[in-house]
Amino acid sequence: MDKRFWICGIVVSFAALLLSFLTHGLLLGDDYAALGAMYRDATDGTRHFRWLLLAHGLLGFAMTWIFSQGYARDRATIAQGLRFGLAMALFSTVPGYLVHYAVQPLPAALVAKQVLFGTLGMVLLGVLLAWLQPRRNALRAPA
Repeated sequence: MDKRFWICGIVVSFAALLLSFLTHGLLLGDDYAALGAMYRDATDGTRHFRWLLLAHGLLGFAMTWIFSQGYARDRATIAQGLRFGLAMALFSTVPGYLVHYAVQPLPAALVAKQVLFGTLGMVLLGVLLAWLQPRRNALRAPA
């Protein structure tokens, strides 16, 4: 794990946090507020923000690590990013929201939006990783 890996991990973690804020804070904020006490209010959410930082840090570095292991230099970069983002969504995002739907009394329309926006976010993160290319030679520390 070289310098480029760490830079990519930080960038993807920050991008994931930003996409999460856009999705859950802006696009779905009213949907969550309508559910009342089922979700934390803004004050309580602020007290738990460190867990969001940890979650998105883990997401960014895990995605960077997995992508760097399977990146093929002889294939189209954007196509790899799209495929990787979709695979990550089908591996984590979609099943996660379906499990939440099965165990919590969430409206189906909200879960559909979560799945749609979450999948789009993962695809965008995959494209970002493909563009960053964590295994390319630039930014590597001298041997």
